[in-house]
Amino acid sequence: MNQDQVKELLLSIEDAPMEFTVIFSGKKSRKVNGLYKPDSREIILHNRNFTDDNLLLYTAIHEYAHHLHACSRGGSLSVRAHTAEFWAVFHGLLEKAEAGNIYRNVFDGSAELKKLTETIRERYLRQNGNLVKELGKALLRAEELCAAIGGRFEDYIDRVLRIPRTAARMMVKMHQYGLDPAVGSDNMRFLAGIRDDEDRAAAENALLAGKSPDSVKIQTRKPAEEDPRTGLEKERLRLERTIASLSRRLEEVERKLEDL
Repeated sequence: MNQDQVKELLLSIEDAPMEFTVIFSGKKSRKVNGLYKPDSREIILHNRNFTDDNLLLYTAIHEYAHHLHACSRGGSLSVRAHTAEFWAVFHGLLEKAEAGNIYRNVFDGSAELKKLTETIRERYLRQNGNLVKELGKALLRAEELCAAIGGRFEDYIDRVLRIPRTAARMMVKMHQYGLDPAVGSDNMRFLAGIRDDEDRAAAENALLAGKSPDSVKIQTRKPAEEDPRTGLEKERLRLERTIASLSRRLEEVERKLEDL
């Protein structure tokens, strides 16, 4: 698989609003398998790090996710590149690539790992989720008993159980909302923080359907209303960057034609 073929596959997964370049370094790196340069919009792959095309493509998709993330931000990235937004983009690309038989999920190739995964889900994630819900139910009853004797439930949480109040309240919500323990206690905590019933149900269904937590978190965020001027300025910046990139490419082509 060469550079052009990798780029073609990436574009077949999802089109990019800005031009980019895929470059094989021809080197082996002990630090990283690849990197993305937002200023020049270059995806650099240390192709000698890989033993097969599937592993190379995984890294290419990862770096392509950085490019698409940058495109959504007008062509720039913050200092912290691996944000929840990035992981949502990356996981979405992997899902599309797997559905289109472009990328093969390596986690499906080990029968032993698949068996262990089911054990982790059923014995630990689900059971832990059930325990947390039961604890929430017990805390709700404890609150009633505290009220019956004239004691403050918050004081009981602080001095008797010695657990954070926020955690206690969250576990009570997990029980009250009837969350599915199959998603695990951490995801249940996230779901319990969603106030709207329909939004919470949609997020829970997405997790149960196999979506990653970051993807679901981004999905449930309320989009901020953007000022029309800000939107136009971002579009102008995208266009200016694209024009500059195309102009540079045109100059390169003209030089090559002159050499011929």
